[in-house]
Amino acid sequence: RMTAARDHLAAMLGGAASPAASSASRSAPTSDLQIEVRGVGPIRLPVSQARARQLCKVARPARYGRGEHTIFDRGVRDTWEIPKSRIKIDARRWNKTLRPALDRLGRDLGLPAGSKLRAELHSMLVYARGQFFVQHQDSEKDDTMIASLVVGLPSSFKGGALEVQHGGETATYRGSKQALSLVAFYSDCRHQVKPVTSGHRIVLTYNLLLRPGAAASGAVVDAKLAERLARCLHEHFASSESPDRLVYLLDHEYTRRGLDWARLKGTDAQRATLLAAAAQRAECDQTLALADVHETWSAYEPQHRHGRWSRWDDWDDWDDDDFDDDGIGDYDLEEMIESDVTLDSWIAPKGGVEQVRLSVRDDEVCASTPSGELQPYSSEYEGYMGNWGNTLDRWYHRGAVVVWPQSRAFVVQAEAAPSWALDELAASV
Repeated sequence: RMTAARDHLAAMLGGAASPAASSASRSAPTSDLQIEVRGVGPIRLPVSQARARQLCKVARPARYGRGEHTIFDRGVRDTWEIPKSRIKIDARRWNKTLRPALDRLGRDLGLPAGSKLRAELHSMLVYARGQFFVQHQDSEKDDTMIASLVVGLPSSFKGGALEVQHGGETATYRGSKQALSLVAFYSDCRHQVKPVTSGHRIVLTYNLLLRPGAAASGAVVDAKLAERLARCLHEHFASSESPDRLVYLLDHEYTRRGLDWARLKGTDAQRATLLAAAAQRAECDQTLALADVHETWSAYEPQHRHGRWSRWDDWDDWDDDDFDDDGIGDYDLEEMIESDVTLDSWIAPKGGVEQVRLSVRDDEVCASTPSGELQPYSSEYEGYMGNWGNTLDRWYHRGAVVVWPQSRAFVVQAEAAPSWALDELAASV
């Protein structure tokens, strides 16, 4: 019955969310964008090839983040970068075009009603012939950063497509010779810039921040659906032998600094709001958490490629982009051998994000999107070794909503954070 309740809850939440993209694009006229670059002068649009070459001369080679270091490696990222300190934009004019475009992009990305995006200029990038950037994720350079914006300036070039990946789907965006192209995507989306084959690809990059107060707490929920979800929670926690918690895995990755109800992405925001409403009806507490997921599959490697790739850690700690070695490969999966979920951090009872370490049992976990449909941050294949092998290990970072009955609150919180429990007991004594 507990399994049926979990599966039913995940299915209902999966079907309840309105479609929301992980990336979106809009086009805009060039008339309101007046740019001047120190050392080059005003930039007329479309950008001529002569002007593009001048921009390259005042630019610096772009870097990327790798662990605790900022690296220059043309094999990973080969492009020219002009810092925002050298760029002057007529903000009053540009906002006439930018702000309405951000409102539309926010709706496309499924942000809650009332949310407002603010664009903070990061730099100008110029990709000349042969230049590229391999698959990577963007750093969250501010606690309120939720996405990135790329504004393509019209110019004549071939190649240089921007590919954005999430949830097993890839969206491809190409520039325009006459209009501005605006592409927004959530910061956990892996993306790459394919090599430019001729001409120059010139873009402005922005950090997209959610304005303070843009919370989903006042969102209107479907009362009947919330009641059905609440009945699933009652069934899940029905007996004394039932699990103490339910962990619902979200579709996006989050960092500790970005873990907040107001900054949930796309369908995550809709589903979390519904689940929180159901928890209230079922007399349960809930919180947001970060979950590490590890799955082991029996698998075969069609192209006989071995090895391990992994995303560099701490991608939220650096101002430059972090590099993903694009080496997952395609494997024929047969069946899952085992899986485990560990809660890494959560929003503490008294506020603020605290680090926890809590292994979660299989009968406590559910998800509308199986991890196998998402892209792992690390993967390792073990070929046939005689008595074992032909296995594929995958590791994922996922957001999660954790729900537990109010009657079991102390037990659940104490198991995740023993130091908190000791403080509570000391205060009681």
